[in-house]
Amino acid sequence: MYYVNRKQIELILDQIPDINTGLRSATADWNGSTLMGMVQERSLHLAIEVVTDVGSCLIDGFIMRDAGSYEDIISIIHEETVFGGIGIYEKLIELVALRKPLVQDYYEWDRSMLHPLTPVLPDILERFASDVRNYLNQELGR
Repeated sequence: MYYVNRKQIELILDQIPDINTGLRSATADWNGSTLMGMVQERSLHLAIEVVTDVGSCLIDGFIMRDAGSYEDIISIIHEETVFGGIGIYEKLIELVALRKPLVQDYYEWDRSMLHPLTPVLPDILERFASDVRNYLNQELGR
């Protein structure tokens, strides 16, 4: 029997609409300002935390193999068919690779540039949330 904390996963996934608001705002209103740079930076950071936190919950709950890195979390849940779709895996790997630059090397992050992931990430995150919910329903029932 698996213990998967669906309530916690839902609380995490419920952050995606706010993150997407930030990403869409940064894309639509991009002017290279510090403010837009900070909106983008925080939105990207939270997107990373959402996908890795949900991934960790799934890995722990379904007793999947241990992850050794953020990229490994994404690889494991992809191999376990938690999410699908063309290009989602590659974009999520690209996303989590930004964690070190955003969190540890933030002083080198170029806030004046719109990151290529910013405009495409809202759709990826929405698909990720839908796929996770479908996976949970498939594996555990409603």
